[in-house]
Amino acid sequence: MMVNDPVEVIGWRVPLHPIADDAQYEAAVAAMNGLIDAGAGDEGHALAPLLGLLGEFIAAYEETTSPPPDAPPPEVLRLLMEQHGLKQGDLREIGSQGVVSEILSGKRDLNRNQIARLSERFGVSPATFF
Repeated sequence: MMVNDPVEVIGWRVPLHPIADDAQYEAAVAAMNGLIDAGAGDEGHALAPLLGLLGEFIAAYEETTSPPPDAPPPEVLRLLMEQHGLKQGDLREIGSQGVVSEILSGKRDLNRNQIARLSERFGVSPATFF
């Protein structure tokens, strides 16, 4: 195995290096989705650190290939909620209605677990919330 070869983790080839091209990006996104499905979005899961590292590689690649969104994370979340017809109470996977309210008002930042769940729910990259 070479240093830049992906490592197979429960059926997904996970790159353990910065992403260099679109093919590696697609593989990394597929691996990230698989890790989330396997429960790695839970901060206590053994694969959570791997998910975090993979999210950083994906975000770094997206920053170099697409312009970053101009809106801060609370505004992005608000827009996604509006587009999907959701209310604060509909986002139980990231916390109570009070927690969602604090995130939307900017009083609380999204954590890695919440970002993973939101990116899965809305079908967007985790980098959308950075």
